[in-house]
Amino acid sequence: MTYTGDVTPGGPADVRELSQLTIAKLAVDEKMSNNCYLLTCRATGAQALIDAADDAPALLELADGALDAVITTHQHWDHHRALAEVVEATGAPVYAGVPDVEAITEQTGVTVTNPVSHGDRIAVGDVSLEVIAIAGHTPGSIALLHRDAADGLHLFTGDSLFPGGVGATFGDADAFAQLIDEVESKVFGTLPDDVSFYPGHGSDGVLGNERPHLAEWRERGW
Repeated sequence: MTYTGDVTPGGPADVRELSQLTIAKLAVDEKMSNNCYLLTCRATGAQALIDAADDAPALLELADGALDAVITTHQHWDHHRALAEVVEATGAPVYAGVPDVEAITEQTGVTVTNPVSHGDRIAVGDVSLEVIAIAGHTPGSIALLHRDAADGLHLFTGDSLFPGGVGATFGDADAFAQLIDEVESKVFGTLPDDVSFYPGHGSDGVLGNERPHLAEWRERGW
């Protein structure tokens, strides 16, 4: 089956096979329709889950009950509702951006064992995910970059970047300015047009399709 990235809550995962990594995208929660991504190193079988957003039983079934890491892209409640149950079942270490760590622990009761900062790397077997800190949507939001040996660059953006714009900043002009600046400098300013990106909700995107609209996003203020 050809990967499309189009998933719906209650439906099956969509799976993309790269040379080094398998990406399984699953949507959870009818209301919020969060995307969760199970990343599996093809050489070792090691697995990392990006955003234990909801529906722990479905996530644990997808992972076959075994995880080597759970990565939370940011502190908002809809991205970590299943975190406690998933960690209890798997014993996996928990990663999150340093400025959001305290809030995630307060909201979930889960200790973030591995706080990360911009430029850090998270190992998933033989695969390395590069941490890109992108403040604005929340202070500690992170994106995760996989450089695949044969299949190019793949970026997991949480709620910082979507097809059509950056993430919500809820009317906070300063937060929007910070977010658009960091997306422009740390993502579009350093990565090429052919990067595939995978957001926290909705459809996937390609950086080259969004780059021409950066000035428009900045002008409209959202």
